[in-house]
Amino acid sequence: MIRFLALAESAAICAAVWGAVVVLAAGPGAVPSAIGPALAVALCTIVSFYYNDLYDLGAARTPVAVAARLPQALAIMLVLWAGLQTIWPALGVPMGPSLAGVGAVCAAVLVSRTALYLWMRASRVRRVLILGAGPMAQRLRQQIETQPHRRLCLVGMLEEPPDVPTMDRMVDQLRPHRIVVALAERRGLLPLDSLVRARARGVVVEEAVDLYESLAGRLAIESMRPSSLIFSAEMQKAPADLAAARALSVVAAFVGLAFAAPLMALLAAAIKLDSEGPVFFRQTRVGWRGRRFTMVKFRTMRPVREEHSVWAQDNDARITRMGRVLRKFRLDELPQFFNILAGHMNLVGPRPHPEVNYRLFSERIPHYGLREAVRPGVTGWAQIRYTYANNLEEETEKMRYDLYYIKHMSVWFDLRILIDTVKVVLLGRESGTSAITQPAVREDATHAARRGRDSAA
Repeated sequence: MIRFLALAESAAICAAVWGAVVVLAAGPGAVPSAIGPALAVALCTIVSFYYNDLYDLGAARTPVAVAARLPQALAIMLVLWAGLQTIWPALGVPMGPSLAGVGAVCAAVLVSRTALYLWMRASRVRRVLILGAGPMAQRLRQQIETQPHRRLCLVGMLEEPPDVPTMDRMVDQLRPHRIVVALAERRGLLPLDSLVRARARGVVVEEAVDLYESLAGRLAIESMRPSSLIFSAEMQKAPADLAAARALSVVAAFVGLAFAAPLMALLAAAIKLDSEGPVFFRQTRVGWRGRRFTMVKFRTMRPVREEHSVWAQDNDARITRMGRVLRKFRLDELPQFFNILAGHMNLVGPRPHPEVNYRLFSERIPHYGLREAVRPGVTGWAQIRYTYANNLEEETEKMRYDLYYIKHMSVWFDLRILIDTVKVVLLGRESGTSAITQPAVREDATHAARRGRDSAA
């Protein structure tokens, strides 16, 4: 839907700006000369809208919310457009048509968004019946109820597996479009005849973990059968997928080092002036197929001699002034371009964990070993969707995102993650919000991980 919305608004903006320029700058050459500015404005608008969360339907829920974000987005769009005109003067147009073009953009966006929300409100809501009421069913219920735009409506949750007559009666009364099976124990308990009849009548019957995955963008690893991951073709990455990710990473590392070298030199000098200690932080991490390697980052903490926790929140007092800036904009990760060129890492992938945590995570996090199916990354799906992990529960939550990435890994997915990473870096935002606050295993996990030299990040 987001891609369709961006394409539709691009077309609407192009048409609106082109029309405004043609009308106000009428003349023999007005029609063809308006094409360039129209395309430029559309490109700048899409970029600005993306970075102002106007394509996040959770943030921009209504036309009113869109209108509130529109002034800042248009201001950034004008800055981008001015930059393009400086680089390519042929895109410039007189002031009158330019202002009319901005007004045309506002009108096109508000009309397109209003049409979208009216369509979504008028479109049919899909009714969902959940078989089960355990932890997986509750997670799915919460996910359905927190959708930005309620396309699914929960009509019932059956705590006990019903017999066939009861199930038939429930389907007739509730008329669900989807029946989701979330029973922890189902052997001999599923009303199979009823589910078959419902399927024949057009009702979608599916596993709870599959619907949860599509809604949440992460895997419900505690509720998944090991065989569903071990024998899954999607979890066994094809050589072509791995080669494409590697090629993208190497090219990006070369380009990144070429452009970032002056900045890295300045950052190294600033780190040295800000606090005592080495410029770089090195730590043994576990990567592809369990291989150990030394990961390099800019140092963001004051060195200590004694052993200490590797959890991020336990080291807040050690972060330097320069380190806070580096972490906010993720600039401490720049030296990892060298790890990419050395073959230890890719640009996108699960973050490599410190070796001191490897045994603990392998024992306590379900299916942890599957992270080793791909090279670790400088950035990843878990990094843009979640915060730093401060306990084992939160590491488990990040694992759900890591396995989702591995399952759906592709060049296009990598590009999406890179675009979102640039957004986080440029705006200095937190990459996500922690959904877990329970410290149930934190004390035990922290004690087991008391041999680090920096945050696990």
